[in-house]
Amino acid sequence: MTHTSSLEQNKIAFAQAIERVTRDGGIGTLGEKILHAVIKQYIEPNPEKREVKVGQWVADVFNDEGITEIQTRSYEKLRKKLPDLLDTSPVTVVLPLPHKKILYWVDPTTGERSEGRKSPKTGRPHDGLRELVKIRDFLGNPRLNVLILLIDIEEYRNLDGWGKGGKRGSSRKDRIPTGLVAEYLLERREDYAVFLPELPDEFTLKEFLKASKLNQKRGTAGLYILRELDLVRQIGKRGRENLYQVCLNN
Repeated sequence: MTHTSSLEQNKIAFAQAIERVTRDGGIGTLGEKILHAVIKQYIEPNPEKREVKVGQWVADVFNDEGITEIQTRSYEKLRKKLPDLLDTSPVTVVLPLPHKKILYWVDPTTGERSEGRKSPKTGRPHDGLRELVKIRDFLGNPRLNVLILLIDIEEYRNLDGWGKGGKRGSSRKDRIPTGLVAEYLLERREDYAVFLPELPDEFTLKEFLKASKLNQKRGTAGLYILRELDLVRQIGKRGRENLYQVCLNN
């Protein structure tokens, strides 16, 4: 990967990737969305090392450091590719997540765009847990890394849904990245401790959810991943609830 150890330098490289992609119209050779195109440009500026055929698959990037797959969602589809890709080379899965988001609504008939509305939510690595749990069987593989990117974005949605104003069930037109905020490279088992909140010596799922400020689905996924990587172990019961303990140093 063409990364340095300096986040500030990486932020500059990301801004340069945004400038190059938007200057060229934002469309890659496979017609991907702008967010995907920017990240691919950021990871590997050399176009000869992007969209490389690997067996029956096409890798987003294949360079001297291995294969990089940029996957924004639908991680169940990635499960089909990973066995073949991992047999070929070390693989890094890039998971981009919104940090701060400004939402615009677009009239699909007139092209008219609404004023931007800033989302009250601030993203964090935990937002990717529902996707990562879909590739849980691979997370302990020493040839697989996960790179989480927190990115400020502008999201454009079409007013083509139902309900008041056509917003319910609407389709997403595109997401435009405006800046890189943080990176989390998960290479070793211990790196997944980023999903561990401050916890008592013994805790239940409910206590994990409260400490991590996660909903049921994301929290359950997070705890499952931590158990699979042996960062958390079930040690018994408290009433009807399972009781867990962190075992980071074991």
